[in-house]
Amino acid sequence: MNWEQLISDKRLGMEEFHDNRTHIRSDFQRDYDRMIFSSPFRRLQNKTQVFPLPGSIFVHNRLTHSLEVSSVGRSMAREAWLRMSSTPASSDSTGALDQIPDIVAAACLCHDLGNPPFGHSGEKTIATWFSEGKGLELKERLTPRQWTDFSRFEGNANSFRLLAHQFCGRRKGGFAMTYSTLASIVKYPWTSLHAGSKGKFGFFESEEEDYRKVAKELGIPETGDGVFARHPLVYLMEAADDICYQVMDIEDSHRLGILSTMEVKDLLLSFFDQKNRARMERAMNHLDDPNEQVGYLRSNAIGAMVADCASVFAEREELLLSGEPMKPLVQQMNPLLAEAYSRCSHTAWGKIYCASDVVDVDIAGNRILTYLMDSLMEAVLHPERNSSRLLLLKIPRQYDTRADSLYERVQSVLDHVSGMTDVYALDLFRKLNGHSLPAV
Repeated sequence: MNWEQLISDKRLGMEEFHDNRTHIRSDFQRDYDRMIFSSPFRRLQNKTQVFPLPGSIFVHNRLTHSLEVSSVGRSMAREAWLRMSSTPASSDSTGALDQIPDIVAAACLCHDLGNPPFGHSGEKTIATWFSEGKGLELKERLTPRQWTDFSRFEGNANSFRLLAHQFCGRRKGGFAMTYSTLASIVKYPWTSLHAGSKGKFGFFESEEEDYRKVAKELGIPETGDGVFARHPLVYLMEAADDICYQVMDIEDSHRLGILSTMEVKDLLLSFFDQKNRARMERAMNHLDDPNEQVGYLRSNAIGAMVADCASVFAEREELLLSGEPMKPLVQQMNPLLAEAYSRCSHTAWGKIYCASDVVDVDIAGNRILTYLMDSLMEAVLHPERNSSRLLLLKIPRQYDTRADSLYERVQSVLDHVSGMTDVYALDLFRKLNGHSLPAV
């Protein structure tokens, strides 16, 4: 692969209008702005990241997380660009590398758009509705590929669909994003048939041709049947996401009292050697508020990881362009940072993700989404029933509930459910159960 081809401002669905004119904003900056003003992005403000929403303490939601990932991704990409600008692999890019920070910032902004309500447990609930719930009845009516698309439902693949699919009433190409931005959000560029034990994949059958078009234009090789190399900028987006969710979950848990100030300070100070740790501790002596002290350490920890990941990216440039699989950047940081990051991860799994309030959201979300899937899927599969007719009126017209194929009709329900906010899902659940009525 080469940067000159990998960085393309051609827009999906608008190829015939592509030109080389210079605008005040680059097309990648326009991608970023397009997302900021979009409805799916706004809905992220009421989607759970980890902790319950809302509350007296304002922890992260999907919106604030995405904004922070974008900020970190832009900084990391800029550092990587500065390091790479004089390397042999970059010498023929004729300025293409200048666009990398804007592409990564836009991709980071988009990376969680397809996640359903109630955090990662929402993804699991939708997938297991097919593998363990009423959806099992559909297995024999779908192809093996279509079945794995649903039984391994993936927020990453759903993000690509949300950006690229032409929903009813929408223009061709969905949001008509640039090819480079679209490729930079696909962390798992293979079909659901290759999802493996982790169940990760990058695009549904319905969007495979869109991804193939993008990959061909950018020169991304297909390394197997339905398996592609990653666009190199995916590694920067992924690292920004990894850094933000791991460190910010630690800070949120401190504000909620799940972890003590001493525990959090110890975790965050472990990112630094003895000399820098002493400097950090001296600086904290000027801060009386424990939350400010934690915020100071968090900022410096993120800064250290950003610089190191950017360095790893630049050093591995030739490997990245070869298309060979590579470990995530956070796993290639220097030993001190990698060990500190690992400690944060173990603490999160051991004390945060199993905390009572987090589990309560998972349990409630599972119950709500399972009921909504039962009800909405029944309506779509049996539209002739009176109850179905009423319920179908609740599904927005952009979702094609009367599509010709069963695969597309099932997708219309998943599009609706995954696009819901936590509050909307709960409200619809109450209404369908008769527990909530409009004021008369």
